[in-house]
Amino acid sequence: MAQPKSWQALGDLLVVVWDDGHESYYPLEQLRRACPCAGCSGEPDLFGRMAMGPKPRYVPASFQLASLMTIGNYALQPNWADGHTYGIWTYERLRAICPCDECQKR
Repeated sequence: MAQPKSWQALGDLLVVVWDDGHESYYPLEQLRRACPCAGCSGEPDLFGRMAMGPKPRYVPASFQLASLMTIGNYALQPNWADGHTYGIWTYERLRAICPCDECQKR
């Protein structure tokens, strides 16, 4: 499984360079709207039904990256300028949504 070697925000993109040499360019707005946290994406209840909270309300700061932290050796956690800090992107999940043509064909 590929792991990020480096990453940085460039304008409205998050650029990740993977240890296998691949580069991924993620639009920040796309990442935020696909936030995997329970508040944004819901969570299953005891019966397996997806429970959703209120729909997220976005402002321009919602799509600006304030910082990006590593979580152990398996994930990145974006901290958004609007104060949202809950979504954890595993390296596997982040690589799976790489928007490049090569990855989309898999």
